[in-house]
Amino acid sequence: QVQLVESGGGLVQAGGSLRLSCAASGRTFSNYGMGWFRQAPGKERDFVAAISRAGSGTNVADSVKGRFTISRDNAKNTVYLQMNSLKPEDTAVYLCAAASVGWNGKVYEYDYWGQGTQVTVSS
Repeated sequence: QVQLVESGGGLVQAGGSLRLSCAASGRTFSNYGMGWFRQAPGKERDFVAAISRAGSGTNVADSVKGRFTISRDNAKNTVYLQMNSLKPEDTAVYLCAAASVGWNGKVYEYDYWGQGTQVTVSS
């Protein structure tokens, strides 16, 4: 089992920044590709960004490309999502997830999920 706990969400004005963190425990963190997803009320869970096990490869959704950056620190068992130039449409619950195989953008590829952290962007 891998336990994931997100933090860093909050209320921010449009154009502002937030950095989300996801702390992992349980199994060897570096054995997992990591991803960030988001889900707004009444909508499906959408891919945001993913990072490979060693951190050498990343993938970012077109909707956030150039604004969001994913990174990880395997020594701290933590993955981050730096979010800049936030827009009201970025408002959602942000969830991190761990994949034992791969690190792509499909929800079904991820084995473990956190509870999420709320991000609200006001206009």
